[in-house]
Amino acid sequence: MEKFILISGPCLIEDQETALSIATHVKGMCDKLGIRYIFKGSFKKANRTSIESKMGIGDKEALAILKHVGTTLGIETLTDIHESSDAALAAAYVDHLQIPAFLCRQTDLLIAAGETGKGVNIKKGQFLSPEAMKFPLEKVQSTGNKNIWLCERGTTFGYSELIVDATAITRLKEHGVPVIMDCTHATQKPNRTVGTTGGDPDLIETLAIAAVSTGADGLFIETHPDPKSAGSDSATMLQMDKLELILRRMMMMREAREKAMNI
Repeated sequence: MEKFILISGPCLIEDQETALSIATHVKGMCDKLGIRYIFKGSFKKANRTSIESKMGIGDKEALAILKHVGTTLGIETLTDIHESSDAALAAAYVDHLQIPAFLCRQTDLLIAAGETGKGVNIKKGQFLSPEAMKFPLEKVQSTGNKNIWLCERGTTFGYSELIVDATAITRLKEHGVPVIMDCTHATQKPNRTVGTTGGDPDLIETLAIAAVSTGADGLFIETHPDPKSAGSDSATMLQMDKLELILRRMMMMREAREKAMNI
């Protein structure tokens, strides 16, 4: 059985001290539990709701922090990209690239990510079925890159809610690549009139339970020591001291599922 994956870190790279502190803390948990840890941090946020929202501290400054964290702790790193030109830039600093859900049909972006040879985590668009994710997957695969994950993050329901289909993980796994559950962004409450996205991080564990019980290969959980002060997604990020208990429970559930599936 492949190692369970945790993609975790702050939403936005804020400064080196915070990034390194979060990565060190989460790495310690993952080492104890036998989890493959990938540190995630956005080097910029090009998809904020309001023009007044923070986009980042500077592209190369943030990417340098990502590289420093990875090198210092000996861990894999991931960041999201929004334009084709971001792919080669970010690939020089991190191990994996992430395609945001809203951009998962952008052919040039997907191909540029694939051509870097880095791992590519493609988030399922809120507007797509699990079956329709074959097309973004095929675009990256057309570059010869086989190191690809698909990531479930909920489906738009009305204007301000996301719904996670309990069958989504199983259906995504039919594509033959690892599937990650984004437990953070699936709790979002988008399209609010105040200019920021809401959310409910208390539901993160519920989504994690559903994902692990249906065979997810990993979880995506943004975390921060003080979510209220975070530069992005403060309403959805998990308080860092709550993460270890969730991970312990998930690993126990995963082991139980493996035994049950072999009966």
